[in-house]
Amino acid sequence: MLIAQVTDIHLGFDRDDPAEFNRKRLDQVLRHLNNGPNRPDLLIVTGDLTEHGAAASYRQLADAFSICSFPVHMGLGNHDIRSNFTAQFPEVPVADGFVQYALEAGGVRVLMLDTLEEGRHGGAFCDTRAKWLRSTLAQDRNTPTIIAMHHPPVEIGIAWMNTHAEEQWVSNFTRAIEDAPNVKGIICGHVHRSIAVPWQGTSVAICSSTAPQVALDLNPIDPENPDDRPMIVADQPAYALHLWNGRELVSHFDSAGDRAVLAKYDDRLQALIKQLIVERPN
Repeated sequence: MLIAQVTDIHLGFDRDDPAEFNRKRLDQVLRHLNNGPNRPDLLIVTGDLTEHGAAASYRQLADAFSICSFPVHMGLGNHDIRSNFTAQFPEVPVADGFVQYALEAGGVRVLMLDTLEEGRHGGAFCDTRAKWLRSTLAQDRNTPTIIAMHHPPVEIGIAWMNTHAEEQWVSNFTRAIEDAPNVKGIICGHVHRSIAVPWQGTSVAICSSTAPQVALDLNPIDPENPDDRPMIVADQPAYALHLWNGRELVSHFDSAGDRAVLAKYDDRLQALIKQLIVERPN
């Protein structure tokens, strides 16, 4: 089972340009997933679909995803507006007013969570959302389950993007999953960087963005003293591939940009490939 993930698309950053930079970057990733060697079984989109939550941006998003030859399942991030999203995508399930739902494919179950609190940059996960999660997990304690959400519940070391362990929403989420042994992984976005963290007996895989990325600087930041550090960088648009191998969730991070090929599988490499394969048990 191969699950692709894209996140932090931020369509509508350039409000009056339907061919904006962020749309071109998204299109580049979607073409790569459609036409590349690792076509996924489905695509999970973990929020910040738009920059301002504008209705026109969700229409652009629907147009962009129309090329996909695989199912697309979306969740919301802190830049999104629920009412505009649900107006454009009424088929996406809603629970108690939140974009939360379960789907099953390839022997695994994916639970999409809604961590949006409109007007707030950081995450939110109220008692209503936590109750839905506990109830949904309780319905099936056996099927391998992946949780998809926008905000990571872990500190990542970049001060201005951090989630802090003492935040109430993190406690609500932690308690909701603590007796669910079949949660095999949590996939997130928000940080605009690829990060992997062991957490609470499972793993958190944070996918980088199709939009420009956050610069890697782990030094403290002083809100009273701008120091001219790089904040946003235009590395190649990124995505993740999460492979469920029947035992664990294996996360690969890649980009859709051009790259130099230094070796191909030809006669010169055939002997090495044969040796590597024969070394492994049948």
